[in-house]
Amino acid sequence: MDVGLRKSKMGAKNGGESDCCNGQKRKSSNNGNVKGSSGHGNPKLMASDALPLPVGLTNKVFFVLFFTASYFLMRRWREKIRTSTPLHVVSFGELVAIVSQLASFIYLLGFFGIDYVQNFISKSNDESWDFDEREEEEEQDLRLSHPHPPPSLPKEEIVKKPEVQLKGISLGENEDEDIAAAVCSGTVASYSLENSLGDCKRAASVRRRAMEILTQRSLDGLPLEGFDYDSILGQCCEMPVGYVQIPVGVVGPLLLNGFEYMVPMATTEGCLVASTNRGCKAIHMSGGATSILLRDGMTRAPVVRFQSAKRAADLKYYIEDPKNSEDLAVIFNRTSRFARLQGIHCAIAGKNLYLRFSCSTGDAMGMNMVSKGVQNVLDYLQAEFPDMDVISISGNFCADKKPTAVNWIEGRGKSVVCEAVITEEVVNKVLKTTVPALLELNMLKNLVGSAMAGAVGGFNAHAANVVSAVFIATGQDPAQNVESSHCITMMEPTNGGKDLHVSVTMPCIEVGTVGGGTQLASQSACLNLLGVKGANATSAGANAQTLARIVAGAVLAGELSLMSALAAGQLVRSHMKYNRSNKDVNATCAPA
Repeated sequence: MDVGLRKSKMGAKNGGESDCCNGQKRKSSNNGNVKGSSGHGNPKLMASDALPLPVGLTNKVFFVLFFTASYFLMRRWREKIRTSTPLHVVSFGELVAIVSQLASFIYLLGFFGIDYVQNFISKSNDESWDFDEREEEEEQDLRLSHPHPPPSLPKEEIVKKPEVQLKGISLGENEDEDIAAAVCSGTVASYSLENSLGDCKRAASVRRRAMEILTQRSLDGLPLEGFDYDSILGQCCEMPVGYVQIPVGVVGPLLLNGFEYMVPMATTEGCLVASTNRGCKAIHMSGGATSILLRDGMTRAPVVRFQSAKRAADLKYYIEDPKNSEDLAVIFNRTSRFARLQGIHCAIAGKNLYLRFSCSTGDAMGMNMVSKGVQNVLDYLQAEFPDMDVISISGNFCADKKPTAVNWIEGRGKSVVCEAVITEEVVNKVLKTTVPALLELNMLKNLVGSAMAGAVGGFNAHAANVVSAVFIATGQDPAQNVESSHCITMMEPTNGGKDLHVSVTMPCIEVGTVGGGTQLASQSACLNLLGVKGANATSAGANAQTLARIVAGAVLAGELSLMSALAAGQLVRSHMKYNRSNKDVNATCAPA
């Protein structure tokens, strides 16, 4: 999801020159005036078009005239002061010099004033265009969009790509089989089908057929119908040929912070939904769970290089200076109505400096948002430290989609802890085990066993199972399950050793309720089921934070149930019953 929203600058070629729609001016070879492309609408009129001479020559003439007249008058007035001649008595030459000075002053003031106003207007137009870009953050996701011109560009000046043809006619007028064959031969690019055909579903169908021809393998089991391919164009998936069906189950009600949630889980693993549902039942019967948000900040860590470690340290000290930190925060925060810089953690490796930015991102997961802010700060720092070489906007000190100690210790995204007290009666009747058995198992498995394995953030039974299922159902980035599943499960006796206190601490839950896959119909429906669809209307970020709490609550339920099954020796028996299929085995072993 390291893709950001970009406004393209569209150019039109005419006689070797280019017109740009973003207020950029093209100077002609004779007088520097701005001209429009011939045959592409009216030229843009400028005040300098009225000059009889080239603007450069005219400027030089009036500059020389102004300073010559000023020098002449100053010498004449100094002589009058020495000879006590009244200043108001002027000769014809002095009168000509005064008129010349005034004329040249008026010209220079008018010319540069008009130029300044024109530049200011052009800048204002650009800023209003950038403001429109920021307004698109209403859904708080900086997603890749198709280039389109600003409103001020006449339609006739938009240069369209030549229409793709096949067999002498428009590509779309050909039969799908012929287009698929052209894709196989390389005559038509597969990635361009959506634009060339103007029909996303047809493009997917043609591409699908081309893949079958190329591989000589059928895709009959992969669904094509019943999906809105327009909804993923330019934002979720490129070159689609269908979609994968994943069953969605629900667990609950999960009683969390006094509210009940029915939690959707998309998975193909038998027993997972049933087991998590049992954990939800145990939590509900014991009075519910409590979830607390500890921290909320997405990170991005560019790496920059200097010629020496001393220069890298200079930048580190510069960033850590409170005054400079405030200035950098202002620059960072300008990029979005929701992104707010929380801090920059610097780490040096030789002459390389890693800058771990952390910021709030509203209801968006926020990777694109923070990346845009980081780029602005890097541009500013480049002016302050010209010898700084930006190696990459991501230096793996973020760290995204990797199990790392920095995420485990510092946190990334939403840091949440969720706890519940399960009564002895519920442990015995619902979970079919005992409190002492759970305590012993948690210590030997989740704590000691994980330590023996050298785990980083993996002090749990199966947090990744639940996190992945909820992520897929709600349109999150499944790859971020890597760090989002960092979790330590704790079980301790309470109420005199009679009952069980269980908790999960998860420092890196990376979720959002706007942008990316959350906008797709199925995923949006699952978010709506939880009551966190879209951006929160009253408090920016509240929906995403609630979703993170729900994820932690579901993990708590999953941990509680699986640990109980292990303690009671039920795991193998349950999986043999619910998570084993003989379909493929029987088909393979069937007599010929």
